[in-house]
Amino acid sequence: MPGTDDKAPSGLPPLPAAPRVPGLRPKSQKTDADPERQAAFNRGISAESQAAAWLVGQGFRILSRRFRCAAGEIDIVAGKRFLIVFVEVKARASLDEAAWSVTERQRARIAAAAEIWLANNPKAQYRDLRFDAILIAPGQKPRHIPGAFET
Repeated sequence: MPGTDDKAPSGLPPLPAAPRVPGLRPKSQKTDADPERQAAFNRGISAESQAAAWLVGQGFRILSRRFRCAAGEIDIVAGKRFLIVFVEVKARASLDEAAWSVTERQRARIAAAAEIWLANNPKAQYRDLRFDAILIAPGQKPRHIPGAFET
């Protein structure tokens, strides 16, 4: 038919490609993942699994893994009797490198995330809270550092 096409009539402005919603940022275009970054992510997931298995072997019960909130992320939340442990897992080439990789800023973020986890889990029975680190290095058994954030 003459005069019919897929374009808007000449008196109206064209529609935007994606409608803009106030307060929301447009999603960035995803590019192919960097292979090195993907490999590091996979090593981290593997290290967290090793640490969780080690904690279970020590009599802990895993309450949460990879808890994320606005304040930060907690790798593992584990419980044993009336103790709740918030665990940071670090995987590096050596256990010494892993030990030095927990920064003061990370400690603060994990502590803030722990407060949110506790608020979201009011039924969690505890008397004691602790922040631990589990260090993972190739060819070595995990090193558990109870109370790692205490100075």
